[in-house]
Amino acid sequence: MAGVSRNSKKFGHQAFLQLRKKGYNILPVNPHADQIDGEKCFKSICDLPSKIESLLIMTSKADTDVILQQALDKGIANIWIQQFSETEQTFSIVQNQRANIILKQCIYMFVEPVTGLHGFHKFLSKAFNKYPV
Repeated sequence: MAGVSRNSKKFGHQAFLQLRKKGYNILPVNPHADQIDGEKCFKSICDLPSKIESLLIMTSKADTDVILQQALDKGIANIWIQQFSETEQTFSIVQNQRANIILKQCIYMFVEPVTGLHGFHKFLSKAFNKYPV
């Protein structure tokens, strides 16, 4: 997961904790931290182990496209770019890529169990055929 914040109040840190709590094995990526919440932190996508198949990008827009390109260059097959992290350039980068890339979606709508506002948003997305399958 790229964009895991050192600040426990930020969304990138909260998402990291929630995904781990739900049983996901998350490797945090943050160039400014050696570890986050007791987990070894990787400085860049290039430093991740070679067998990584999936990446969640939760960075600021200023960092997203560099992270995305690093992930594609590393051969990561599944890339989720958290809603509001994408830029206009992001859409150009993902065109004609072989990777499975999800854009403009909130990860909380898809990690079971989906609760609260995210559950309602999931319901609306399905009702209006805007929920990716």
